[in-house]
Amino acid sequence: MYKTPAEATTLARELREGLEERPAEADVLVAPPFPALHAVEQALRGSGILIGAQNMHWEKEGAFTGEVSPLMLSEVGVSHVILGHSERRQYFAETDEGVGRKARAAFDHGLIPLVCVGERLAERESEQTLRVVERQLERALRQLTLDEVSRSVIAYEPVWAIGTGRAASPEQAQEIQAFIRRQVRLSHGDAVASAVRVLYGGSVKPDNIGALMAMEDIDGALVGGACLKADSFLKIVHFPR
Repeated sequence: MYKTPAEATTLARELREGLEERPAEADVLVAPPFPALHAVEQALRGSGILIGAQNMHWEKEGAFTGEVSPLMLSEVGVSHVILGHSERRQYFAETDEGVGRKARAAFDHGLIPLVCVGERLAERESEQTLRVVERQLERALRQLTLDEVSRSVIAYEPVWAIGTGRAASPEQAQEIQAFIRRQVRLSHGDAVASAVRVLYGGSVKPDNIGALMAMEDIDGALVGGACLKADSFLKIVHFPR
């Protein structure tokens, strides 16, 4: 919940300028708050930078005051939608089942779901990480076809590392990223597991992105606070390869 439409537009223009030349393999997506989506889409149109939303409802319309539908997002140029972010689960009581319904609705309306999974500190300390991630992942993907899972994006974001400055070590992240890919392989096959993108999120910064991206099963990053200023976000995109 940062950036007014005017502020978000300024940031988008700075990113556009800084990403005119970027690594060929780097796909870049920004997910501004709902009121800024239209303005940011206009500012980035033709740049190749993708637009995502931070959440959505699973119904295309209805008496759900305060919610935003996938149909609305599609019309303003959104291609992806973040689902099940830990802050949504923690502060707004979002459930694993609800995330699954939203993932199904996203594909039904031409959107790519970016599904977030991850454990809280107490769950990690009690050695529940794998159980929690397996449950969240299974319920998020259970309504999707093989092709849809292969086109989905999964973000592992340990809750204890979000906004705390306490990032998981590259080795800790790799362990869970590999587990996620292994679970997808068991449930959906080798081809799907190879195709699905698995991101790491949790205090990603310019000074740790290189070590994280060196891990075999980390395909990219879900960036939080470091994306609020163009300078730090651009350094993440342009990290030395």
